[in-house]
Amino acid sequence: MSQYFQIHPENPQKRLIDQAIAIIRKGGVVAYPTDSGYALGCHLGEKKAIEKIKWLRSLDDKHNFTLVCSDLSEIGTYAKVDNDVFRLLKAHTPGPYTYILDATSEVPRLLLHPKRRSIGVRVPDHRITHALLAALGEPLMSVTLIPVGDDRPMNDPEEIRERFGAHLDAIIDGGACHLDPTSVIDLRELPPIIIREGRGDITPFQA
Repeated sequence: MSQYFQIHPENPQKRLIDQAIAIIRKGGVVAYPTDSGYALGCHLGEKKAIEKIKWLRSLDDKHNFTLVCSDLSEIGTYAKVDNDVFRLLKAHTPGPYTYILDATSEVPRLLLHPKRRSIGVRVPDHRITHALLAALGEPLMSVTLIPVGDDRPMNDPEEIRERFGAHLDAIIDGGACHLDPTSVIDLRELPPIIIREGRGDITPFQA
């Protein structure tokens, strides 16, 4: 059964954040709030945790995993970003966007799309997420918590506990989140390609 942390969305309690990070460092899978619904996260490159997330979401090997990063400089460690792309990212980060980019050698192979060698990256605008990232000191491997058969992310932590509590190591209750997932923008080549229209305004990325 998962541990359940009630964390203040504006002033996250460091003690509880540290407890959640300890679970992640031990290979646990956590549900946590973002600026576009709840997400499932684990330690970067933790194979068993990643396999569990794939099972919970019924994902295949072609799914683009996302690295949730603390800032633009961290994105640059894991994804190839030229000057034009950097300007786009700087203008719209943090926010409810997931960007598809070519991965650098820092990204574990099991996270990469098998053919494209790409990775999703994002910087959410949510204080609990940033508190987790600051305590962890590196990105979270993450996917949006969209149950099989649904098209929107879960936003009620109590419902998450009811449906997935037996399979998660921790649930972070930060209150209700937005119901729309991120907008997904492919920036591997310009002009950008809109993969999914979600909460983030896609107008700036349209040719």
